[in-house]
Amino acid sequence: MADVFNTRDVSRDIFSATIGAITCAYVGQPLDTVKVRMQTMPKVYSGIGTSFAHIVRNEGATALWKGAVPTTLGMTAENAMAFGVNEALKRAFPEDKSSKDVNGPPNMIRPFQMGAITGCCSALVLLPSEVVKAKIQVAVGTVSARDIMKQMLKEQGIKSMFCGLDSQLARDASFYAVFFGGYELSCYLFRTYVPSMPEELNFFISGGLAGMFGWACAMPFDVPKTNVQSRYDTKVVGSYLPEMGRIVRKRGILGLYDGLGPVLIRAFPANAALFLGVEMGKKFFDQALWAT
Repeated sequence: MADVFNTRDVSRDIFSATIGAITCAYVGQPLDTVKVRMQTMPKVYSGIGTSFAHIVRNEGATALWKGAVPTTLGMTAENAMAFGVNEALKRAFPEDKSSKDVNGPPNMIRPFQMGAITGCCSALVLLPSEVVKAKIQVAVGTVSARDIMKQMLKEQGIKSMFCGLDSQLARDASFYAVFFGGYELSCYLFRTYVPSMPEELNFFISGGLAGMFGWACAMPFDVPKTNVQSRYDTKVVGSYLPEMGRIVRKRGILGLYDGLGPVLIRAFPANAALFLGVEMGKKFFDQALWAT
């Protein structure tokens, strides 16, 4: 257990995840704001281009970064948790190669399993910032995170910070299973079949693809999650499945994919930046901060 949570490895995980989180948050925030508007107000925000234009014209370009501060704080905590837990799981349960060819392919089921466990842990850390962010992003006009939190506490008390817990777990478990599993699979395939590819480019492309595939799988869970967390009458547990059913009845199955376009467009650059930031953060930590 001491090897799993040793000071150097944990510090390295947190440092590299923080670097990745900051780059990811500011690269992806504009499209995330558009996604939330399209999910919660599809009649007004019906397309990516028109949504961008509507927001910029009526609220200014800076409105695209609404919620960027709580998003960055939340993503820093989320990624410190996510990458920290994922790396700790790898240290706790190293792959057993005693019964197989050492030079053979790695177990590709393992990172998907560890990713799902990571997602459940991450959801518990991310939930309060996600609730605040969803409410900020649907608010028209100038509003701060502090204003939103005051309103939340006034309406529902402290439990308002944890509304939609079931939706967060469903979204994050599915997302991180594909996110981490897809990243490991993509990196392995590029190293095997494109051995001349620079490692940095592998990290960048694999991270972008992992983000796209992760969101494509998690999107049906994300739309009802966004809807329940953007309201002020949501239960901690119990509002998610009724909201999912309401969306399907009103908009059809495709309603669960509202906002998929901006999500996928955002996913590649944001997650490419995230994984490249994480991997470069690890190298910088090893070489400049805490050499082994």
